[in-house]
Amino acid sequence: MTQRRQYQRSAQPGTPFSEAVAAFGERIRLITPDQWDTPTPCTDWSVRDLVNHLVNELLWVPELLMGATIAEVGDRFDGDLLGDDPVATWTKAAEAAVQAWAVPGATELTVHLSYGDASGQYYLDQLTTDLVIHSWDLAEGIGRHTRLPEELVDFALGQFTGYGDLSGSGLFDKPVTVDADAGPQARLLALAGRRDDG
Repeated sequence: MTQRRQYQRSAQPGTPFSEAVAAFGERIRLITPDQWDTPTPCTDWSVRDLVNHLVNELLWVPELLMGATIAEVGDRFDGDLLGDDPVATWTKAAEAAVQAWAVPGATELTVHLSYGDASGQYYLDQLTTDLVIHSWDLAEGIGRHTRLPEELVDFALGQFTGYGDLSGSGLFDKPVTVDADAGPQARLLALAGRRDDG
């Protein structure tokens, strides 16, 4: 309850997280009606599945930052969240998540994640990195805007390098080998088990 009373909501544009949200949102708005069932580089995920996954992640943000546990939220965000207007659903979830992170002290909170407690900063960095990787996945799925913003690639590459091989988590494929002179985006995607042929 204490954390809930402390919240003073304000927008804070220009952070890696808000920029990653904007990059993913830009690509969502490029999806044509016939592309929602198109496959993506994420195994077993269509474009709609991928967008639904990110909406799910963003809906958790305000809850976790207010101290909720996984058990308390339960299955509220399970299933298809997009409804008949996926873009509007994404926009609402994205705005709420950005505002939640803009609260002073949010990164200093302890959040209760599925695998244990973590700092708000760790959660924020992990979420931002996930958004960057999935922005490319979505772009590949729709065949548009596959070059990611350089500053976001650099941020995610710095984070991902410290994670090591994440294929054991089931969230990523095994890292792939790239040429020694590969650029930052190719190296980032390789760490996430993706090959950038663009």
